[in-house]
Amino acid sequence: MFTGAEYARSGDVNIAYQVVGDGPVDLVLTFGWVSHLAIVWEQPAIEHFLDGLASFSRLILYDKRGTGMSDRVYPLPTLEQRMDDIRAVMDAAGSERAAVMGISEGGVVSTLFAATYPERTLGLIINGSYPSRLLRPYYPWGIPADEFEKRLANVERNWGKGGGMEAYAPSQLRNPEVSAWWGRFTQMSASPRDAHDLILMNSLIDIGDVLPSIQVPTLVIHANHDKVAPIEAGRYFAEHIPGARLLELDSDDHWFYFLDNDRVLGEIQEFLTGARGAPAPDTMVATVLATEVAQAGAHAVWLGDKRWHQLIDQHHAVVRKALVRYSGREIEAGDRGITAIFDGTARAVRCALDIRDELLHLGLRIRAGVHAGECEIADGRPRGVPLHVASSVMQAAQPGEVLVSGTVKDLVVGSGLEFSDRGARVFPGIPGSWSLFAAGPAQPAEATEPVRSNWGVELSKREREVAELLAKGLSNREIAQRLFLSERTVDNHVHHILDKLGFDSRVQVATWLVTPGTRRAPFSKDLST
Repeated sequence: MFTGAEYARSGDVNIAYQVVGDGPVDLVLTFGWVSHLAIVWEQPAIEHFLDGLASFSRLILYDKRGTGMSDRVYPLPTLEQRMDDIRAVMDAAGSERAAVMGISEGGVVSTLFAATYPERTLGLIINGSYPSRLLRPYYPWGIPADEFEKRLANVERNWGKGGGMEAYAPSQLRNPEVSAWWGRFTQMSASPRDAHDLILMNSLIDIGDVLPSIQVPTLVIHANHDKVAPIEAGRYFAEHIPGARLLELDSDDHWFYFLDNDRVLGEIQEFLTGARGAPAPDTMVATVLATEVAQAGAHAVWLGDKRWHQLIDQHHAVVRKALVRYSGREIEAGDRGITAIFDGTARAVRCALDIRDELLHLGLRIRAGVHAGECEIADGRPRGVPLHVASSVMQAAQPGEVLVSGTVKDLVVGSGLEFSDRGARVFPGIPGSWSLFAAGPAQPAEATEPVRSNWGVELSKREREVAELLAKGLSNREIAQRLFLSERTVDNHVHHILDKLGFDSRVQVATWLVTPGTRRAPFSKDLST
């Protein structure tokens, strides 16, 4: 989990880094050509890999200069400068000697560091990398210069759109979540121009002459059908680094996280410690929270794509902040809500209640479902019946309600949480009957009323003033200051407006105000404030 970055000083440049775990061996991990310390943790398969490394090492992660949370630099750095950044990060983290691991382009930097600073290097791990990106006399597997120019020309135009999955992870081409994460990751890691220049810099890489001088234990990991770096690149490393061992993965993926995660973790652990840990469990007991914006389908039709996505982004931001507070782990984010897991049942319920109340204050209403059970683990992600039950419980909830299964209620006895009986339900495709309970105090009655027609609705003069300011994006506090009211009074006005219109969000109020025929709707005769 990302818990915040520290900064190391390398010359006059700030390098963002993070230390995770407290194992007996320091391991410095260098990501590929772009990275972002925070966003990388949002991909569950990568999170599983990083957590695995941290279980047997003191893992040191960092963003290379020019990418992610580190300083942007112009002109872009040389390999030597990036190698020096590893040393600066090790010094800042208090690491005298460490194993170094590089993924893709990061393998080049790590290899150069191991050759230059053998006294500070315990071992070298190279994954999916290459001694040269371009065709060289000694290296016939590189990209021809003219072909490289064609690829380079497309970078700025297509940057941040989730492209490239067919090369990096062909196995995930039908997984829109991975593609969406990759688009966000690239956008946050570098600008289009920086991405272009970084790729151009990579074309200058040529460390073939360095390999025979490496004197530390080396493990080379490479997929035999890698579409980014051919298997010949991995074999070249293994043949020219004295004593290196090659692990060939039977895969098309440049990223090993999705198909070979646990195997790679086991090989690295044995390489660093001399022994493998116990196999990763294939089940876990977890509490699952599922959330959904109320009347999501109607919202999507009514608001249109742009406003609907704004609404969902607002929901996701609130949920993710709450997950950090309550140590929850997001496992799926869709266009209606988020699914997350917790290792503490009471924390999951309290997290759901906080999310519900915070979103209501912002003008959004949700339904939430919580269930606990034994989940299957596949590719580092939980799946199985508990997730389906939590989703079904959520669907049974009224807007503004946090509904839990009887299993959850029984597990939190003595926690101080309050529950109201909501009877039993049978869920399609799930055996048995499920007792349901509403958690916590209920929201105001208007929070659970169904959407109704808003045509011809009359707002008071004060409500119209508040609605106009809502449509301009002002917060309740800002509206209170503008109208010389208390924030509590504005809160009440907002709730009344949403109730009258049958809406669940401020975005809908803005849309209603600009819809033909609504702006000229008469005020009611009640002009009270």
